[in-house]
Amino acid sequence: MIDLSSNFLGFAGAGSENAIALAALLLRVSLGGLFLAHAYLKYFIFTPKGAAGFFASLGVPGWFAYLTIAAETLGGIALILGFQTSLVALLLIPTLLGAAILAHGKNGFWFTNANGGWEYPAFWAVALLVQVLLGGGALALTA
Repeated sequence: MIDLSSNFLGFAGAGSENAIALAALLLRVSLGGLFLAHAYLKYFIFTPKGAAGFFASLGVPGWFAYLTIAAETLGGIALILGFQTSLVALLLIPTLLGAAILAHGKNGFWFTNANGGWEYPAFWAVALLVQVLLGGGALALTA
């Protein structure tokens, strides 16, 4: 009988401490890059004033847009560097939950829906929670 309780890729190191540390690094840098991309979009494409107008149209004070741009920029850099990774990831979760509920909630689940559903930002929030639990991983400045 085959023992299915073991990791089939264990022979290649999957599930090892090194693999988990590398997975945390990959997730951390990916999340950080996505946050920087979204900050770039709000700052250079929509402009801060345009982003503030959009936030206001959602019933959120416009100045939250400026706070969000700052959080995405500083949080993205911190994640890429691995600076206080778990704390930064935890603090960024409300940004994604706000996007999922306020900006995308009415558009349905699928992100392919018109104006994007809440699927993507909700998954992104879960990925941040995974990062909180994993910590910084390999090459992080702090744990």
